[in-house]
Order: sequence, then structure tokens, then C-alpha cells
Amino acid sequence: MTKLLVTGAAGKLGRAVLHHLMETSGVEPGDIVAASRDTKKLADWAAKGLETRMADFDDEASLVKAFADVDRVLIISTDELATPGKRIAQHKVAVSAAVKAGVRHIVYTSMPNPDKSLVSFAPDHLGTEEAIKASGVPYTILRNSWYADNYLMGMPHNLQVGTWYTAMDAGKVSNITRDDCARAAAAVLANPPAGNRIFTLTGPESLTAEEIAAHVAMAAGKPLEVAHVTDEQLTHGLTGAGLPGFAVQMLVSADANIRAGNFDLVTDDFEKLTGRKPQNLTAYLTTQKAALTG
Repeated sequence: MTKLLVTGAAGKLGRAVLHHLMETSGVEPGDIVAASRDTKKLADWAAKGLETRMADFDDEASLVKAFADVDRVLIISTDELATPGKRIAQHKVAVSAAVKAGVRHIVYTSMPNPDKSLVSFAPDHLGTEEAIKASGVPYTILRNSWYADNYLMGMPHNLQVGTWYTAMDAGKVSNITRDDCARAAAAVLANPPAGNRIFTLTGPESLTAEEIAAHVAMAAGKPLEVAHVTDEQLTHGLTGAGLPGFAVQMLVSADANIRAGNFDLVTDDFEKLTGRKPQNLTAYLTTQKAALTG
């Protein structure tokens, strides 16, 4: 029996991975371990026959215990972005724990081109990739592109005022849905490719701000204009909207990364791993009309 463990199992990506492990990858519930800092949030998975374990990224001993007798572990990057340095420290603890527990394969959720990315949290991913490579444990790194789901945070407000303020300029981005990233992660956990591999998961097309806005407007049934602003203007606007400093920095740096061309890439890696095409932005947004207009 091969035992597979998913960290962050109470989060959106983790839950989607567990779903695809059972529903699309055909893994038996008894072969899956769902791990989270708070196992009470995993009660529904336990009811479906999955084993649940406590895994605290701030406590290496808890991770070594969680990873015991596990063959393959999916390390989902944590959401600790508010405190500089905390996320990379947590990830390094997780890699160290995997080594000590004798894990035979590590899968990690990273981002495209972390070595040259301008996104504020790129160094966390680059450092984690380096730690995994240095660990000696066979690995598969999944570099997930900017989620299409991220538009659900700001677009409802943008649609209300009819304008999307962005510092993307003429840059393009190829969005992929969180669910497609989960499907790919489940496929790799169930049947990892031989050797050490890095895959970049993207959507099927790379789009400008105007093209994205047109898709949003069509899905929502509301007009949406694009207003190009500078990084400084975007920072001022997001700060004025009450976003915390780390979130402002993340969003402004993401636009800068798009403007620099670092998110303008389309690969067929998702199809290689899953045997299917990634969902395009129009199809995804159409399913999210209520969220966009609510």
C-alpha cells in the first residue's frame, strides 16, 4: 500500500486535491492522509474514510510524526505572508521533516520562474525549491500560474464602479484555475513521473488586461473599463481601500511581474499530467457569475 499525504488539507487547494485523489485519480480513501494544524476542520474527510493527522509547520516534531510511514507528501505552500521570512522557514522545516520521516517523494506547489519573478513571495518558493533539491528526496515541483480564482477578490468591486485599475500595462498573464492545479497535484501524487521533474501549470492562453476585462464583463453581464496606473498609484488605491501592507505589496508586485512578461507563458504541462485541457478563463468566469456580481 502506498500512503499519500496532503498538507494544508483544510484549505481550498488541499481540499480540492483530496477530492481529485478520490474522484479522478481513483485512490482509495484508506491510502490518503489529510493533514492540517487543526484536525477538527478535517472531520468530513475522516467521515469519508481518510486518515487525519495534525501537522504544524511551526513544529518540526509534529511534521515528522505526521509524515511517518508516508510514501509521498504534497507540501502546499503556507499562507504565512504577513511576517517576512516566516513562510520560507516553515517550508524548510517541512522539507527537513520529510527527510527525517523517510518520505520517498516530495511534491511541492511553487510558482513560475521564481528565480526572476518580481512577485513579493517569489523568494519563498525559490528557497523552498532549493531546499527540496538539496534534500536528496526525489521530487516533483508544480509551478502554479496566477490563479483565475484571484479575480474573485477584486473584480466584484471593480464591476460595481465599472473600472479596473491595474499596473499590468501591456503585459499578459496565463491564468489557471485552482481546481486544475489541484487535479494536476492529485495526478502527480497518485502516479509521480520518474526522476526529479519541474512542471509549469498554465491556462490555455495568455491575455492582456483588456482581454481579461472583456471576459469578466461578458460573464458578469456588466461593463468593465481598464484604467492603467503606475505602481505608486495602485499602491495608494489599495492602501486606501484598507488592504494590509503585505497584500498591497503582493498585488502590486504581481502586476509588475505581469508587466515584465514573467507570467506570459503557456505550456502543455497540465495536459501531460492529467490527459485533459485546462479550463479557459471564459469558462471559469461563467461559472462564477454569482461571485462576480454579488
